[in-house]
Amino acid sequence: MDIEMVSSARAPADVEELYREHAVGLIRLAMLMVGDGPTAEDVVQDAFLGLHDRWRSLRDPAAALTYLRSAVLNRCRSVLRRRAVASRFRQPYQPPAWSAEDCAIDGQERSAVLTAIARLPRRQREVLALRFYCDLPEEEIARTLRISRGTVSSTTSRALAALAKLLEDAT
Repeated sequence: MDIEMVSSARAPADVEELYREHAVGLIRLAMLMVGDGPTAEDVVQDAFLGLHDRWRSLRDPAAALTYLRSAVLNRCRSVLRRRAVASRFRQPYQPPAWSAEDCAIDGQERSAVLTAIARLPRRQREVLALRFYCDLPEEEIARTLRISRGTVSSTTSRALAALAKLLEDAT
């Protein structure tokens, strides 16, 4: 029991020593993997925090550097996975309008659509906003508004028809 207390008491000093000796090299490794300094520093810092938290459960404290390298690589993989998922949901690039007339026409069209939407009944506005602005599936809209999926579908259909009629009347 005394040996266990001594080894756990040394954990902060050992982790600190490992940090001083290997942090820069681990940051470089992470930098190669993730491509930017701040993220690499965060990854390494998280790995050292994980080591500190798990110091008592290490079977071989001499293998701590190996643990750190593995932790850094695993955390880099996680960062890269998150980036890949985020890139799938990023909005496509919208090129700028080529002329002042294009901007004016876009503004007028947007204003007409917003005015027409404001004239729709509340539930139709809500369904359209959740469906096309928040991009929610019908099941989620039904849960959010506490209505059936069929009601969502029919309300969406009626709202789009009413919106088309309002926009047609406006032109």
